[in-house]
Amino acid sequence: MKKKILDLIKKKNKQKIVSLTAYSKNIASILDNHCDIVLVGDSLGSVLYNYKSTREVSIDMMIEHSKSVRKGIKKALMVVDMPHNTYRNSKEALKNAKKIISQTKCDAVKLEGGKKIYKVVKTLIKNKIPVMGHLGLLPQSDKTFKFKGKQKIERDKILQESQLLEKAGVFSIVLECIETSLAKIITRSINIPTIGIGASKYCDGQILVFDDLIGLNPIDYKFVRKYLNIRKEISMAISNYSKDVRKNKFPSKKHSY
Repeated sequence: MKKKILDLIKKKNKQKIVSLTAYSKNIASILDNHCDIVLVGDSLGSVLYNYKSTREVSIDMMIEHSKSVRKGIKKALMVVDMPHNTYRNSKEALKNAKKIISQTKCDAVKLEGGKKIYKVVKTLIKNKIPVMGHLGLLPQSDKTFKFKGKQKIERDKILQESQLLEKAGVFSIVLECIETSLAKIITRSINIPTIGIGASKYCDGQILVFDDLIGLNPIDYKFVRKYLNIRKEISMAISNYSKDVRKNKFPSKKHSY
């Protein structure tokens, strides 16, 4: 297992893990100074392309954005989402995971699901491909957006699948939109880090979509704290630029050859 991944696992119960998404070099180079994990998420489908779901994201799209992100990362662990319909069986998963890693030079791939992908994960691990898991709300397959873990049968299933994924060999698991006490139980019951998004402070780390954190995405989610209103800042900058152009104040002599 890669040193970066081993270092990440050692943070469990000792230091909180910080993670954010990135889709380009410029943003990745900023995140690299502050994050343990930079995820090239298939959330780029809705964030950048206005798709209705992540199911519309292609593997080639993920690869191109990941190649850009790779150029901005020197320290953080770089993980890439395997998009919908790229790991339906072990053969397909191995082919596509190898393609992603060879073309992007990422450190690991992330897959959604539990029992259904157990054999797939085992195959990837056997072929020395590090895997991050993802349980709870599964954007690639869930048709409705609602938090998980209210009913006992659902709680038991998610807990059991977290243990199953650990057994399969994943080095960490993203827990998305699950009930607080369940996140706490899962985190305590497995020896690998849990990364929460809408899954309480009891996870070993947290991840958010970068565009949500800075307020670029106008949509509000309960689990997102906006640390900046970048839309307001951008609007002010463009307003000042447009005024200067119309008043012939830009470009000035200083900005001309």
